[in-house]
Order: sequence, then structure tokens, then C-alpha cells
Amino acid sequence: MASLLQPDRVLYLVHGEKKIRSPLSTLYFCRYCSELRSLECVSHEVDSHYCPSCLENMPSAEAKLKKNRCANCFDCPCCMHTLSTRATNIPAPLPDDPSKTTMKKAYYLACGFCRWTSRDVGMADKSVASGGWQEPDNPHTQRINKLIEYYQQLAQREKLERDRKKLARRRPYMPLAFSQHTIHVVEKYGLGTRLQRQRPGAPITSLAGLSLKEGEDQKEINIEPAQALDEVEPLPEDCYTRPINLPEVTSLRQRLLQPDFQPAGASQLHPKHKHLLIKRSLRCRKCEHNLSKPEFNPTSIKFKIQLVAVSYIPEVRIMSIPNLRFQKECQVLLTLTNPVENITHVTLVGCEEGDPEDINSTAKVMVPTKELVLAGKDAAADYDELAEPQDFQDDPDVVAFRKSNKIGFFIKVVPQREEDGDVTVSFKIRHDFRNLAAPIRPSEEGDAPTEAIWLTHHVELSLGPIIA
Repeated sequence: MASLLQPDRVLYLVHGEKKIRSPLSTLYFCRYCSELRSLECVSHEVDSHYCPSCLENMPSAEAKLKKNRCANCFDCPCCMHTLSTRATNIPAPLPDDPSKTTMKKAYYLACGFCRWTSRDVGMADKSVASGGWQEPDNPHTQRINKLIEYYQQLAQREKLERDRKKLARRRPYMPLAFSQHTIHVVEKYGLGTRLQRQRPGAPITSLAGLSLKEGEDQKEINIEPAQALDEVEPLPEDCYTRPINLPEVTSLRQRLLQPDFQPAGASQLHPKHKHLLIKRSLRCRKCEHNLSKPEFNPTSIKFKIQLVAVSYIPEVRIMSIPNLRFQKECQVLLTLTNPVENITHVTLVGCEEGDPEDINSTAKVMVPTKELVLAGKDAAADYDELAEPQDFQDDPDVVAFRKSNKIGFFIKVVPQREEDGDVTVSFKIRHDFRNLAAPIRPSEEGDAPTEAIWLTHHVELSLGPIIA
């Protein structure tokens, strides 16, 4: 069984805030910390928003006003693909002579995947190609806006109450007699500005009385509580006898994508504005260096991904697995790829018994005892068939083949548990690494050669089930 194109069956252990096992293609490598990083142990910073269809870039404040949706692009309400604008000619009466007609260009929305069109729900065609599409009004808009205003006011009050409690805890350090006359003197000689600068947004009256500001010109917002109805609309008489036309009934996903309407029939589906995506930077929490960041050009949606783990760490993949049997030794063929230019020395070490990282292993593994030497990555060598291969003097019992910067080798596996589930083996891969990152402080003696350091990674392989 070949699993070369299934990288999710080879997991690398990341030692972050939580121990996470993930494929190498989804990890990052910090050259400054010389450690693997996952999406759970990096800081995510949103740079800007953009539409994945028209590629329009907008700042975060504008995206918030537009509810994180594009104003010009729409998603199909049936299959959620991007709608395209189609042009057609329709007859229209002449303004001078209504009895005569002429062909006029009109535009409508259509889906190229499920053939849904805006004409299916009765949306009028437009005379321009972009903008101005009719959108249904939400009948609960006023109620929702009033609830938002009410909870915003409630949150502001809670914030002021928390500030008052913080001031109360610091009261022993304040003057005992902080009367209105004292407040007048403080404001007269400019000390009030100083207090406000130390704590922005705190009025002097709140410092004196340790209470909320009096005389605030705020309008009290009262909302009517929702009431349950004692009577509900009865079901139609033909509810259980009427035949169901499935194409006219919306699915659960289609209804949840439009929570303000939740259409029951396909004739009530309307296109939704396309969600915006974000350009974000990933920053290492330990050294605060960027692992991935967008390009400097604000109008571009390209990403400058610098520190992907597959570009720095040798990648292990499963090439072939024989039939696994309980307590029977078998050979598994693995491939090891060198992503860097310099020659990498790799050593495989089996996990010791009782290793806390080896909790998922269900088989005993015997790795090669000899050091594996990988050729450096050379893009031109992949297309040069006349290039002479280097003589590495490989052991045929360990190394199956060698091609460019890739090597195939055998490991021996003996399943130890006769139970359902995949056989999992664990071992450690140890390799040398030269940190080519620019130093923070340049050396006065010149550019000294970078010393190689040895890195160790815990690898887990999922080899499939045992054959009875």
C-alpha cells in the first residue's frame, strides 16, 4: 500500500503551550528559536481585509461598517459558489413612440455551477453591470438595532462600575478630605488635567465621590421583553397529504446561511454578499519574529510566507507498507527529503520505553543505526539526466534508492497490540541545521561561518490496520 501522497499520516510533535501533532506541511519553523511552531502557538495579527472574488482591499474599519462583506460580489444561495453577472437583450419601448420597441441591454446574476439565476426569485434586471441589486428588508431590523443600543449602554455602565471599584481599592492613597472646594482648587491650578492624563476618561467628580458621573446626558433605553405566544399558527390541512417537491424545499444549510429570513422554499432564496477574507501575519510568541506576513503592497493579496517548516526540516513520508500482522516483523519503506542546499546528516533514534511523548505508539520500531547522508537540494539537478550521481556508499539493506535530494530507506515494525485501529509507530529524527538568519548585531570580525546545530523532532507514523 502506497501512502506517498498522504502527508497527514506522518505527524510531527510541536512543543508549544499545548503538545500538538500535525503534518509538517501545516507547521512553521522559527529560525531564531530553532523550533517548530503550529497555528496554536503563534500570534495572529490581522493586517487588512479583501474580497476573494474581486480582490478589492479595504481597511478593517471599512470592513466593519460593511459587516465584513463585499458590496459588489455575491454568493449563490443554493450552492454557495460565486455568482457572475450575465448580459442579455430585452425589448423596451421607445420613449418617443411607446408603440415601438427596441432591444436594450440588461444584466442579471447567474451561477455557473447550479444554473441558479436572480430571475428565479423575481429580482429585476439592472441596466448597469455592478451594484444596485435589490435586497429584501429584514422585518426585525428595528428590534435588533434597539437591542444593540441597549446592550452597548449596559456595557458602558458596567465598565464605569469596574472603574469605580478600582478607585475604591486605591482610596487609602488619596486625600481623606477630597471635598468640592478641594476639587475646585485642583481644577484651578491644573492638577485635574494631570489626574485625567494618568487615567484617561476618569472625571474629577468620579475621583471625589468614587461613583458614576452625575448629570450625564444619556438617554435611557428601555426594551420590551420578548413574550412567548400561547397560540401558534396551525399547520395547513394538506400538510401530511400534499406531495413534497424536494427541489423546491431548502436544505438546512441554505436556511442557516440566511438566519434573518430562513427561507422555507427555493423561491425565497436571495443572493448574499460575499464574505471578506483577511490578510494576517503570524508572529512567534517567544521571539516575536514574523513567520508569515503579507506583501508590503496594500493593494496586493499575495502573501510572503517565509518560514514554512517544509523549507527547513527534512520531511518523512510513507512510500509503501506491507501487510501488518500481530507480532510479525515487516519492513516499511519511507522517503526522506532534504529541503536545504547544504548536505544534511540525519540520524534516526527509536523512542525509549516509558517516554512520555511515545503515548500513541502501538508497535515496536527498529530504525537504521547508521547515519543517513542526504544530498543538498538542487533545482537544476532534477532536470539534468546526464549529471553524475554522488557516491555515498549506501548500505543496500538500509537504503532502497536515492534520487537528487531524496532518499528511500527501510524501517522494521513489529505490531504489539492486536486490536482495532491503525498501527502507530514513533521515533525521533535528529539532523544538523545551519541558521542562516541575519544576526541582530553584526560581528566586527567579519562574517564568520555559521556553526551547525543539531535539532531533534518527534515523528509519528500511522501505518494502517492489522490484517487478520
